[in-house]
Amino acid sequence: MSAATEAFLAMLAAERGAAANTLAAYRRDLHGAQEAIGDLAAADRDAVASLAQEWASLAPASVARKASALRQFFGFAIDEGWRSDDPSGALPAPRIRRPLPRVMGHDQIAALFERAEAEAAGDDPKAVRLLALIELLYGSGLRASELVSLPLHAVPRDAPFLTVTGKGGVSRLVPVGGRALDAVSRWTALRPQVPASRFLFPSGKQGLHLTRVRLFQLLKGLAGRAGLDPGGISPHVLRHAFATHLLEGGADLRILQTLLGHADIATTQIYTHVEPARLVALVNSRHPLASRATSD
Repeated sequence: MSAATEAFLAMLAAERGAAANTLAAYRRDLHGAQEAIGDLAAADRDAVASLAQEWASLAPASVARKASALRQFFGFAIDEGWRSDDPSGALPAPRIRRPLPRVMGHDQIAALFERAEAEAAGDDPKAVRLLALIELLYGSGLRASELVSLPLHAVPRDAPFLTVTGKGGVSRLVPVGGRALDAVSRWTALRPQVPASRFLFPSGKQGLHLTRVRLFQLLKGLAGRAGLDPGGISPHVLRHAFATHLLEGGADLRILQTLLGHADIATTQIYTHVEPARLVALVNSRHPLASRATSD
């Protein structure tokens, strides 16, 4: 990596609070472009345009992500005075359509929780831990990374809220329902005292927390035991179910944006496409003209 790209990554970390995974993705994209066309700070427009052919076999979403990383880098290079022109106009701009999220139905949610509650009835620590995990995924809409990295001090004492650190190191308060509070309380009473671990869900390794991969495995195993298709269930699908079912119940989109920790409401708006029938009914019942009789 060139000094310019390293400086750009350092800026993302220091000024924008970019998470480690985000920085790693930017590093891969910039490194790949640099290998293809050389020093990015000095690359001309023709060289930048040649990346379209380099990326021809990639999915549109991948091309859009790589192009976005380069646009931001070129903007940074201009701000730093390393170049006077902006060649990002030569980058490909694929049109991508955000896919609708997969959502579990209410009956599937009921089956999943029925199985988890039955397994946790005997106070087996692993079963109680799994119940607490899915209660927080579906009951509070946490991301998988937010959930597994919850510190012990995030557990509410006097108020039914979790303090969650999301993308970019941004913290938010997330409400926790009574069911989730009960499950978390049961888990904290059974939680093993792992030396030097500050996490609510520690792993067997000293000082570390349960991994996202392990969370995926545990959830898919539970789905199979509940008679559900494990391929259709993941932590993110439970987060989608949280959002969609709240919207079905009449939740305001801005409130949902806050609960999910979305920086841009455009990200939250995808859930308005999941339940079109409810939205049609909403317009028909709440629009000012809805109560007026139609004329012949």
